[in-house]
Amino acid sequence: MLILSRKLNESIVIDGRIIVKILRIDRDTVKLGIQAPVELPVHRQEIFDAIQRGKQQSSQNVGTETVPKSPRAQVTPLTQPPPAPGQPPRSNDITPS
Repeated sequence: MLILSRKLNESIVIDGRIIVKILRIDRDTVKLGIQAPVELPVHRQEIFDAIQRGKQQSSQNVGTETVPKSPRAQVTPLTQPPPAPGQPPRSNDITPS
């Protein structure tokens, strides 16, 4: 296991495709932002464990019961690149007043 220290707004990069950023630190809670390709499933540990249990149960009950798929969380980028020079700002861009 790799153990790293990160401060607020610092990130780590995994495999050049996954970015984990520290968004907020409260007393005993750390809020993480995870940016990953859409085809790469990202789950909390307890959800992952439930999915695995469901797969095991469905393989034991072949054809007798179907296990619904877990809904995939909506992944949004941590930051978006600015519009190209000469292009109007996108509707979700913040423009200075």
